Amino acid sequence: MTSRRRFVRTAAFGAAALTLPHPLLAGPKRRPLRPGDFMMIDVPGTALDADTTAFIREYGIRGVCLFQRHITSEAQARGLIGSLRAVIGPDALIAVDQEGGGVIRTRTLPFPPSAMSLGAANDTALAERVGAATGRGLRSLGFNWNFAPNLDVNNNPDNPVIGDRSFGSDPGLVERIGLAWMAGLTAAGVAGCVKHFPGHGDTQVDSHLGLPVVDKDAATLEALEFAPFRRAAEANAPAFMTAHIVFPALDAEHPATLSRPILTGLLRERFGYDGVITTDAMGMKAITDKYGRGEAGRLALAAGADLVMALGTRAEQLETADAIARTLRESPASDLRAKAARLSALAARFPVEVRPYADAERAADGALMREAWAAGLTVVRGARPITPGTAFTLVVPQAAAGGAAADAGLSGASLVARLSGLYDLRVHTFDPQSDPNATLPDFARVHRAGTPVVFASTSRLRIGAPLKTFVAAIRPTLHLALWNAYNVLDVDAPALVTYGFRPEALDAVVAWMQGRAQANGTLPIALT
Repeated sequence: MTSRRRFVRTAAFGAAALTLPHPLLAGPKRRPLRPGDFMMIDVPGTALDADTTAFIREYGIRGVCLFQRHITSEAQARGLIGSLRAVIGPDALIAVDQEGGGVIRTRTLPFPPSAMSLGAANDTALAERVGAATGRGLRSLGFNWNFAPNLDVNNNPDNPVIGDRSFGSDPGLVERIGLAWMAGLTAAGVAGCVKHFPGHGDTQVDSHLGLPVVDKDAATLEALEFAPFRRAAEANAPAFMTAHIVFPALDAEHPATLSRPILTGLLRERFGYDGVITTDAMGMKAITDKYGRGEAGRLALAAGADLVMALGTRAEQLETADAIARTLRESPASDLRAKAARLSALAARFPVEVRPYADAERAADGALMREAWAAGLTVVRGARPITPGTAFTLVVPQAAAGGAAADAGLSGASLVARLSGLYDLRVHTFDPQSDPNATLPDFARVHRAGTPVVFASTSRLRIGAPLKTFVAAIRPTLHLALWNAYNVLDVDAPALVTYGFRPEALDAVVAWMQGRAQANGTLPIALT
């Protein structure tokens, strides 16, 4: 057989390289395509079991996405990823959601700041360094694909699922900082994946829980939602992830994940993108409540996706595999082989392999993450530090829930532990699931008249009406907005905004409160 070569387009994220094609494209003898060529699954435990191994082999599964529940230690993660690579082979794509901020799947690697924190810092060089450090950590475990960065332009203050996962509300800022972050990730040897195309920033429904609709005219979408994604396509980003959202101006019937006018007409043809397109997880209610797993997988491939993210139970994965098997019989072979080739080219460029992470390099990356979190700190309404030793009352929720995508947030006890040795502290906590106004008599007993009141908001969501009433009654002197920056709209007080709750962010808060650090970030969102 005579091997043929093909050139890959040169661009910011596409190295000028002469690469060997996938064997499916070379010579007259091509192995049959299998459903797993177009599938990514998750696994049931922290080690590769015999049943999953047999399933991967039988259907030719090429991709696996791992979550926090799959990772108990770095050695265990390397072992699991190595086992997956051994079963799948060189075409393996082992993915993770390591966005930063509230969406981090590891517990021992340095914690990257949230996208919105980097947007507040507005420093492309810093963003690129953070992306590279994120990639170094992931490569030390063997991951070759990271489902980040978010290029969603968060222009809806009530967005329940994006928020700090976005770099901001200005498309130019999102493009500039997001693509710099991805350049660093790519340089570290991990494929990035921009999401959620064509934009999840102006929704009031979480697509994990329902089907959002963004009913804007085409001109508005072009100027706002599409702008960063268009630039990512021009820069040849390694991959795009689709949004489970209906855009009536483009396709009144199907969400973007299942829409040929959006994935093929807009992204492939108008934007000229020829890299990998993967769906978001197909078990989200935006998809399953209307279409079901099998039909959705079939429609996604027909729309233009290359990979179907078939996370879930084995029965759900089999439903997707059976539907894709029908697609293999009915769809043009050339289209299917082009999809397979794109995925194989991604795996060839970013192979699954563990790279050493020396202690000195890890320590330097940890210091970088602390620097980056601190760079995003933002003062609103002239907030000022509190002199160490000062008496004040800290009001904080007992806990902060996570979400379908995000981890659980900061506990009140964690913040108290950070501040109790530095100030003459009195503490009032409340259950965020109950009406905090019922605790006002307790607050009155705890609070010392004439001393400041510091209120900490720790939720990923906006503050609701009962809590607004409570906060107005206690009249805080300082608001620590430790996750959702839009909460400054709900608390009439000077504020320090961190865009996240990780230990590095709290270190920066303490340093600012003690007057040892500046807060030079700028709000990357419009407060409207």
